[in-house]
Amino acid sequence: MTASGGANTHEPGAAVARATAFRENIRAGLRTLLRRPRRLTPNFVPAWQRVKIHSTIAIGAVVLSMLFLDTPGYQFAAGLPSWLVDVAYDITDFGRSGWILVPVGALMVLIAFLASPVLDYMSRAVLAMAVVRLGYVFVAVGLPGLVSTVVKRWIGRVRPSAFGPFAYEPFSWRPEYASFPSGHATTAFAALVAIGFVFPRVRPALWVYAVLIAASRVMVCAHYPSDVIVGAAFGAFGALLVRDWFVARRLGFFVGRDGAVHTKAGPSLRRIKQVARVLVAS
Repeated sequence: MTASGGANTHEPGAAVARATAFRENIRAGLRTLLRRPRRLTPNFVPAWQRVKIHSTIAIGAVVLSMLFLDTPGYQFAAGLPSWLVDVAYDITDFGRSGWILVPVGALMVLIAFLASPVLDYMSRAVLAMAVVRLGYVFVAVGLPGLVSTVVKRWIGRVRPSAFGPFAYEPFSWRPEYASFPSGHATTAFAALVAIGFVFPRVRPALWVYAVLIAASRVMVCAHYPSDVIVGAAFGAFGALLVRDWFVARRLGFFVGRDGAVHTKAGPSLRRIKQVARVLVAS
């Protein structure tokens, strides 16, 4: 009876300690993300200054697409065989941000729950590096997608229809008037840039993913080509801006002597396996 009672009183105490550690981990993560930026090397050029030429090209491409490509593109997509449109619908579903944000967010929450002050320094360092990378991907994909969702409803461009590419109803907040920019393209290209920075080896696969998502949005007549172009540019640029935020706080990235941004080295697979074993044992 005494042993049983001791176990029962110990378990609530352990649960309280775990909950306290979880809250502190969340608070510490937010404080780190929102802390004041540090001084960077003078030769560092922010993303909004580096992409001036690219932005001009993107704007020109959007204007030309509106004038010469949107209507023919919609007419072509409307004439596609039904089996091909069905395939495009299957592909386009993977452009939803939830496919990226949910697993990434769940991993961060899991790490915050499992991380404990009793872990050794190496384990805590590996978990911190993992959270920084996951946090960058989460913010770099989620924030441009959120802003795109608001902006497209402010603009109120009508989705592809007989009304044509120049029909607008600003501030309507209705799905059928939320064509510009494409949210799926924003997510796909933000993921291309963000995940590509963290895992450079998967960039070829990410390019295939992003292009397929963008093309599928036109094929299912959900967007004009110009919607996809501006969505791709918006997502990529947003991921770059978020990276600059992390760079200024020296989280996951650093500025080299040449002024270029580099990704910090992450933990090796051997280290990750060691930490996983420690977490399972705890």
